[in-house]
Amino acid sequence: MDGEEGLRSFVQDVRIAISLCTRLPVGPAAPVAEGEVARASWAFPVAGLLVGLLGAVIYWLADRLHIPPQPASVLALAATILFTGAMHEDGLADTADGFGGGKTRERKLEIMRDSRIGAFGACAFGLSLLLRWSAIASLDGTQSVATALVVAHGAGRAALPAFMRLVPPARADGLSSEVGQPPMQSVAIALMLGVIALVAGFGVGGMVIGVVAVAVIALLLAQLSRRQIGGQTGDVLGALEQMAEAALLLIAAALL
Repeated sequence: MDGEEGLRSFVQDVRIAISLCTRLPVGPAAPVAEGEVARASWAFPVAGLLVGLLGAVIYWLADRLHIPPQPASVLALAATILFTGAMHEDGLADTADGFGGGKTRERKLEIMRDSRIGAFGACAFGLSLLLRWSAIASLDGTQSVATALVVAHGAGRAALPAFMRLVPPARADGLSSEVGQPPMQSVAIALMLGVIALVAGFGVGGMVIGVVAVAVIALLLAQLSRRQIGGQTGDVLGALEQMAEAALLLIAAALL
């Protein structure tokens, strides 16, 4: 692959990742070929960095308008949710409803495809919002908030390609099945970007804590998903992002 072709592939991957993880209309004009989304999964942390930056900008603007930290944190959190179309929050709620409300594998998958939200999903969504909001609101100053948001959203998505590669799809159709299995190169680059974000924001010690926290969450969710539905779905990936993001924001609240 020459330099020009490599640059085109790089830009294509970033556009695919951003269009998949956010509402920005930057996707390729032509339909993506089979395997391209899996290959582009290395750029999920890049899309996360953009989401975190948007939240940081909104918090900074609120601070300049002398809005107190608590409502400013709500505005920053709302901006990240709107920017992503609440896709990860929806995945967390659907996963909680399916795992908590279904008796059989087939019923769990059926519930996860239902657009309605149940008691388990509402509780999971509410707890996620409270944890993330309280962590952001507890930080002191716009710089700490910006660091926490960028790291949490960037590193929180770094584990997704590895999870997609290690845990097979639970159904033959759906987003996860259509995307396919990311290549090892994409997995490695995504993990490397996550580690870089953690070191830059939290330092080496904080990076170790963050890596362990996200790894434990991913391993527990992988085991639970295999037992509950026989693999992973797009909803489970959304749940993983939400759990990793919340954990990293809590770590930021403790460290920064």
